Amino acid sequence: MGARDWRDLPRAPAPGTPVCAADALAGPGTLGVEIGGFPLLLVRTPAGLFGYFNACPHQHLPLDWRGGRILSEDGRRLRCSNHAAGFDARTGQGVEGFGEGCALIAVPVEADGEEIRVGTG
Repeated sequence: MGARDWRDLPRAPAPGTPVCAADALAGPGTLGVEIGGFPLLLVRTPAGLFGYFNACPHQHLPLDWRGGRILSEDGRRLRCSNHAAGFDARTGQGVEGFGEGCALIAVPVEADGEEIRVGTG
């Protein structure tokens, strides 16, 4: 894939683009969405709200391709549903299995009142 900055990816949404209603991901968990063909994974943990380009760097399939239960119970790890690659939920850094030496591409997101939007960071 090559790109490490989300803005360099094909069909990257502009900062400020609406993603979904804030209550679509009110508690800890994940939500995969597409914005104009751009796959985005929203992650809510006790540490906050995070966004990632929804493609495992191991084989470029969506992390939730085989099911949406990819966040560990403690909210610390994302686990790719395809090959169990493990990533830190707050940073996207690979920490286990096929995730080691890789990282997810972070996309800034922010809750703006009743809506989640692509951030400016």
